[in-house]
Amino acid sequence: MNSPRFLNRLIDVEKTAHHLPHWEQPGRCYFVTFRMADSIPAKLRSEWMAEREQWLEDHPRPHTPEEAGEYQQKFTARIERWLDAAHGSCVLRQSECREIIAGALQFFDAKRYHLHSWVIMPNHVHVLLSLQESEQLGKILSSWKSYTANQLNDLLGLSGPFWQEDYFDRLVRDEDHFVRCVRYIRRNPIKAHLPPEAYSIWEDALSRQWATPSKPPSASGTPNDPALPSGEGSS
Repeated sequence: MNSPRFLNRLIDVEKTAHHLPHWEQPGRCYFVTFRMADSIPAKLRSEWMAEREQWLEDHPRPHTPEEAGEYQQKFTARIERWLDAAHGSCVLRQSECREIIAGALQFFDAKRYHLHSWVIMPNHVHVLLSLQESEQLGKILSSWKSYTANQLNDLLGLSGPFWQEDYFDRLVRDEDHFVRCVRYIRRNPIKAHLPPEAYSIWEDALSRQWATPSKPPSASGTPNDPALPSGEGSS
């Protein structure tokens, strides 16, 4: 079993940005989410972006624990609720579509990265992975999305953007955070009330060992679960 390397607070974090900021350290463990282009209605997304921009302007860093909790409730949890509400075409309900994505995730597993856990939902994907030292998260995500978009558009007879351009990511802080991420992935289909044929889920032996709870996971999420994607890196 490959043990993940977590956020090192003693070394620099590389901060990159597109529409959202991303924090990176070489060879670390990440929780990432990417979603279909139509998964959140444009009106909701533009309102969210404007409200978030104003909130960040009114609450400059560093954030207090109370402010971090407020951000979680106002922005992170809202995105997740919208995704689970199954907006858009939700073509990933089709097993043929999920097989294409699963194949892309697994293609460079143990070469460029190590997969710990993933779930393919009807309109979005969560992945927990550790990168090889020489790899960059943005390039990995770009490769997954570019290949699968072409394959899925061909399969479905579609054209145009398939995935939302950016993605959400978190640098995993420690073993406890890792366990929360795995359990969050496990809970996601339950929370969204999905039948087994509408999603695909996988985890490695380490994830099963570390994150097997004493009782089955419930559908209720923890409001401040650090596994939730925030678009704010590991802040």
